Amino acid sequence: RDLHSFPTRRSSDLIQPVHDALTLSARVQANPTTVVHIYPPISGRVLALKVLPGQEVAKGQIVGMLQSTDLQQARSDYEKAKIEAARADLQLNRGRDLLQHQVMAQKDFDDLNAVDEAAHAELARALQTLHILGYKETDTTDLVAIRSPIQGVVLDVNTASGELQRSLDNATSIATIANINDVWVIADLYPRDVQAVRRGEPVEVHVNGYPDAVYHGVVDNISDAVDPQTLTLKVRVVLPNPHHRLKPQMYATVSITNQSRNAIVVPATAVIRDGVSTYVFVETRENKYDRREVRVGETHDGTVEITGGLNEGDRVISTGAELLRGAGSE
Repeated sequence: RDLHSFPTRRSSDLIQPVHDALTLSARVQANPTTVVHIYPPISGRVLALKVLPGQEVAKGQIVGMLQSTDLQQARSDYEKAKIEAARADLQLNRGRDLLQHQVMAQKDFDDLNAVDEAAHAELARALQTLHILGYKETDTTDLVAIRSPIQGVVLDVNTASGELQRSLDNATSIATIANINDVWVIADLYPRDVQAVRRGEPVEVHVNGYPDAVYHGVVDNISDAVDPQTLTLKVRVVLPNPHHRLKPQMYATVSITNQSRNAIVVPATAVIRDGVSTYVFVETRENKYDRREVRVGETHDGTVEITGGLNEGDRVISTGAELLRGAGSE
């Protein structure tokens, strides 16, 4: 049809470098080396929990209190060991006097010395047990304070007040605490795409919950084994997290743009989609236009990649193509 003039662009002028992006599903995780599962150091009953999931705790902060008869036993063992060590010292001193006056044989004195050393070794063991529990030999309470060994955030609490805990024999921890000043973003990479990703490659990370935020990082590691559950390799990106905005188990996507190629790219306004047909209008002569079906590829920020249907030198209507939809072809 002979119509008024529309803005056109020659196909050769539409060839632009296109960057292929690979987008991977991912999740935010705490660095496993900074995750601590807190188990009770001794059996007893939980009297109080002083933390909640999501709460930040300092190193050494009390997360719970445990009442334990085992602590009383440990203190009793210490007192008995102290008495035995004092008795062994007394007998050794007497034996030394007898040895000097040649009333005791050297062999008998050596036996007394061995008994004394064994008594002091048992005393040291009993004292160390008290110190491991966080108590001094002068303490008299039967309450055990459970403290956080690191500064971090409480990820989970697995017990409640009144529950009986059986020390390390129990498979369930009292709480899980992690330092999330840095977090891992673990993405799933299908083996077919493994050639497209390299260590040290820059990536963009988008996290659900922060739609306007873009985090920049690099590929820190690519696993050497395929996960048997997801049949994917794991790609790790480490991100600084000073304000703790990124929480473990948040969903994310990792975008990797690493390949550039030349392609014909037209404005999205030039492409008409009509059912199963996709076409553009090409200027055949001055103010005369022809409908041309095309194959399209990826969309890039308001532009559409044309993978087939245009020839070199074609002049494509860049804007206003909608006005020609009902005009037919020349």
